[in-house]
Amino acid sequence: MAFEELKESISEAEASAKSYIDSSTEFYKLKAFKLLMKGVTGFAQAAFIGIAVVLSLLFLSVAAGFWIGAELENTALGFLCVGGGYILLGILVFVFRRSLVKPLMARFSELYFEEI
Repeated sequence: MAFEELKESISEAEASAKSYIDSSTEFYKLKAFKLLMKGVTGFAQAAFIGIAVVLSLLFLSVAAGFWIGAELENTALGFLCVGGGYILLGILVFVFRRSLVKPLMARFSELYFEEI
């Protein structure tokens, strides 16, 4: 009789363990799917915004080049000024790159370790 109860307890424990493993597997599948979808949608949004910003910057740069060229009565000089502005901006970003990394790292860490 005690042997039958022990056998039944072991059987129930085995069923509970199997149920727990199945539930855990499903949970992690859903969590992985959620993270994957957040990544895909985030990438799509970033790509769309990035393309829009680059195209806007391109058209604004061309317009600024023509405008500065008209003011200086030399179109090439206008485009040279716009290019020089971008080189100056690039140098500033390079010089202050370490102070730009910390806020980005904090933001991405916050997104990565966000609870479900």
